[in-house]
Amino acid sequence: MFTQIGLFSLSLLLMLMFSRLLLTAWQWPRVRAAGGPGAIVRWGLRIDLNQLAMWAGIPALLAPWLADQPLAIWLTGLWLQGVWLLFVLLEISTPQFIQEYDSRPNRLYLDYLKYPKEVFGMLWKGYKPVLAAAGLTLALAGWLGHALFAQAQPNALPAWPWRIGLTLLIAAAIVLAIRGTLGHRPINPASVAWCGDSLLNTLPLNSLYNVLFALYAIKNERAAADVYGDLPDAEMQAIIREQARIPAGPPELPTLHHQPASQTPARPRNIVLIVQESLGAQYVGNLGGAGLTPCLDALAATGWNFTRAYATGTRSVRGLEAVAAGFPPTLSDAALRLANAQSRFFTLAQLLRRQGYRSRFIYGGEAHFDNMKSFFLGNGFDELHDLPTFESPAFVGTWGASDEDMFDKLHTLLSRGGDQPTLHLAFSVSNHTPWEYPAGRIPVDGDPATVQNTVRYADWAIGQFFARAQASDYWRDTIFLVVADHDARVGGAQRIPLRHFHIPALILGAGVQARRDARIISQIDLPTTLLSLAGIQDAHPMIGHDLTQAGTGGRAMMQYEDRYGYLRGDTLVVLEPEQPALCFDYRAPDTYTPLPTDPALAKIALAHALWPTWAYRNQAHSLPELRHAHPA
Repeated sequence: MFTQIGLFSLSLLLMLMFSRLLLTAWQWPRVRAAGGPGAIVRWGLRIDLNQLAMWAGIPALLAPWLADQPLAIWLTGLWLQGVWLLFVLLEISTPQFIQEYDSRPNRLYLDYLKYPKEVFGMLWKGYKPVLAAAGLTLALAGWLGHALFAQAQPNALPAWPWRIGLTLLIAAAIVLAIRGTLGHRPINPASVAWCGDSLLNTLPLNSLYNVLFALYAIKNERAAADVYGDLPDAEMQAIIREQARIPAGPPELPTLHHQPASQTPARPRNIVLIVQESLGAQYVGNLGGAGLTPCLDALAATGWNFTRAYATGTRSVRGLEAVAAGFPPTLSDAALRLANAQSRFFTLAQLLRRQGYRSRFIYGGEAHFDNMKSFFLGNGFDELHDLPTFESPAFVGTWGASDEDMFDKLHTLLSRGGDQPTLHLAFSVSNHTPWEYPAGRIPVDGDPATVQNTVRYADWAIGQFFARAQASDYWRDTIFLVVADHDARVGGAQRIPLRHFHIPALILGAGVQARRDARIISQIDLPTTLLSLAGIQDAHPMIGHDLTQAGTGGRAMMQYEDRYGYLRGDTLVVLEPEQPALCFDYRAPDTYTPLPTDPALAKIALAHALWPTWAYRNQAHSLPELRHAHPA
């Protein structure tokens, strides 16, 4: 068994790396333009070791105890041959898949397995030479696997104490290989994303890993129609467009529409999105909260302060998809974590790229967490600055560099100036359990490690940044948004605890007049409004309102566990699994009076719960040039 496992490990690693190098050579112009093959080889080896440990780990753990048993040797050989052929099959499928879809085999590969007759008929009619070459290669690989892994001589077992020690050593190696890193989070596809080219980000992976990860991700794609009920597509689309106040777009992109700008500056303004971790309205003084945010309160008096803004969910990825992509919440996981949203999915960066902008994502932690790295680099962001890029941070806690370090990086990048307009998305980390931040920055009340003290520190960091920003040259050409991703510790007896979806949202900077705006708004209204203020006139698929226009706002939507909430005025519609819609008269902070169900409003809520799933599955939250892009 030891010989079998050793030969299998060496053969698999060599085969996968050889395949990866051939793909790299094939795509060399793109690889060279992205910075060279170093990341592909370095991360590729880690991914391959991860897969090796996953597939050969159990035989390796059993070898010290069963290596002298012929039956165990035979079963091990059978298992290793099957795994070997599976890896080879996926690798020889890869070039043709890249030719068609500009990616390693992924979710589509699985989808095609549902239709074997049609798929194999297509391959037989149109790809006979490819099938012949693949069949020959697979036959040779099968012969080689049988020769190397099928048989082995029984090994003499070591003494009992040595067997235990060897087993523990093998187990430690397996765990390390599966994790792929000594960092906080195990390796995943976002860990190996290294550039803005979505194909190149799959080259460090191997194709079986990519397909299995897509299979794992399917669990995140629940369909709202299966839970809340359904509407005809035409009726759903008509409701969405009517509520968004937009005309009908083309059939494949039904919400694509041209948005005029309310301001026309001499040059397009820079846009900075500052997303604050877990900063609910319950902490913000000017919103009636605990008064822990004097710096934010002072800024609110100088900018456009939305006093009834609502988050779309309770996770950071939900807030990021709303603010950066204008994508509404859905029952399935957020777009950042869905396989088919890792490229050609609309973000502000995708739109602004064609307006000549350069886009950057800044995060104090490790950006592969929650798939942020893969999503943003694959969807228009040109640069990513996370913890490994921070030079001499003042403080690094469990979740990464402190807020002041993130703001230092943001200030440095903004200070570069230049004629090219920029988009910056900056995401803070400090206001998160276990409540870690640098000492000596704020007066501490009681135990330093509390959410209240961490909110005070996060607010201090905001104040320090804006004091520098307002004195900087970039201030006069830049619009800033400060918004929370969600509240902390969302819960309560209510079906939708609305007071925990209430968040601060503030726009300030160039051309922004001070005002206090009491309209109900959603996070998805903010990106469309920023485009209007920045002077960007272009077409996009977002359904959020441009709040610079009269008659907009007045509604918000949110996903809470398996319940969907739609708030219009004082009326809250709640959709629950396999139950009729419920309506409540809502009065802040916690008064819910049952109302007779409003069928028209319930249908509007249902349309908004259904549309994101439809848009994701039909690639409708995109731009024409992205959706119809031909593989390079």
